[in-house]
Amino acid sequence: MKKLIIALFCMVSASAFAGNVAKGEKLVKDNNCAACHGADYNKPIDPSYPKLAGQHAEYLEHALKAYKRGNGANGRNNAIMGGQVSKLSNQDMSDIAAYLHSLPSELVLKR
Repeated sequence: MKKLIIALFCMVSASAFAGNVAKGEKLVKDNNCAACHGADYNKPIDPSYPKLAGQHAEYLEHALKAYKRGNGANGRNNAIMGGQVSKLSNQDMSDIAAYLHSLPSELVLKR
C-alpha cells in the first residue's frame, strides 16, 4: 500500500509540473528561437549551436535555467542565451522544453 501511495504521488507531482506544449510553441515563436536553431530546430544556423527538436525535456529545462543563472553556481555563461532567458519564468522554460521535446528529431536518443 505504501508503494502505491508513493507511486501515485510521483505521478501527480510529475504531471502537475509538466510543461504545456501549446504555450511552449507560442513562447518559442515569440522569442524567435528559430533564428539561431533553425526553422525545424534540427538544423541550427551554426554547427556549434545545438539541435533542440526531440531533445529530452528535462535536459532542455535544466539548460535554460542554467543560462538564466549565468555565472552563478551550476550556471552557463552565454551572453545570447542569457539575454533570451532573462525574462522567462520557470514555467515558461518548462513549457518551451515540453514543446521542443515533442518535435520530430534527427537526434539518436536510444540505440
